[in-house]
Amino acid sequence: MTNMTVNNGRFVWYEQLAKDPKKAIDFYTHVVGWKTQPFEEGEDYVMWVGEQGPLGGVMRLPDEAAKMGTPPHWMAHVQVENVDVTASQVKKLGGKVYKEPTDIPSVGRFAVIADPQGAFLSIFTPSGPMTPHDSSKAGEFCWNELLTSDYAAAFDFYSKIFGWKIIQDMEMGPMGTYRVFGIGDKQMGGMMTIPKRQPTPPMWLYYTETLDLDAALGRATKNGAKVMNGPMDVPGGGRIVQLMDPQGAAFALHQAPKKAA
Repeated sequence: MTNMTVNNGRFVWYEQLAKDPKKAIDFYTHVVGWKTQPFEEGEDYVMWVGEQGPLGGVMRLPDEAAKMGTPPHWMAHVQVENVDVTASQVKKLGGKVYKEPTDIPSVGRFAVIADPQGAFLSIFTPSGPMTPHDSSKAGEFCWNELLTSDYAAAFDFYSKIFGWKIIQDMEMGPMGTYRVFGIGDKQMGGMMTIPKRQPTPPMWLYYTETLDLDAALGRATKNGAKVMNGPMDVPGGGRIVQLMDPQGAAFALHQAPKKAA
């Protein structure tokens, strides 16, 4: 397996599309502790940088997206062997391609897709190798969660385009099944069907690892974030909180179980 294919099917980059990128940078550097660096001199694209190097970026929400009523949001890029082949497969399986395959000079090729239930993300083939990050470290994206109208149908779609496998199905009582998915034995995230009473459209929610959930939550709310859900314990001993940033983009924080001294 070459270095180029080792990441196939994995989440490799996280982008925030904000109404006001400068305010977004102020908020997340304060809450999560990321640093930033411009992608290239004179470019409007700014990268989020953690202790293991760049992990994503922030840019202004494009006017065409804002006109369509798209709110500020986070969008992940999942690496694929060939963006054009995957995009045509998405259409065959009942998904949509919102942005047809496009080159980013010296970076790679991407397309924005939606699954048949309506949740969207980006598929991406980098022009050079990307070093995988250790997602358990503070400040890294550690979990990718799909909230959808039919988790089983959504999983079927993603397993075909990305090769994801079921790692575990957890029965959550009245909440239904929570399906943990991944590649090999590496857990990457979970999927669940949104309870009928919640008017949330299907969406991906991305979790960032933090050493102190309560402190990060305090910084977030003090700076204008709203709590959507939590904080609460999750199976395995971790804790999470789901938030809406001051511009209306959903994000989440995770604190790993405290190791016994």
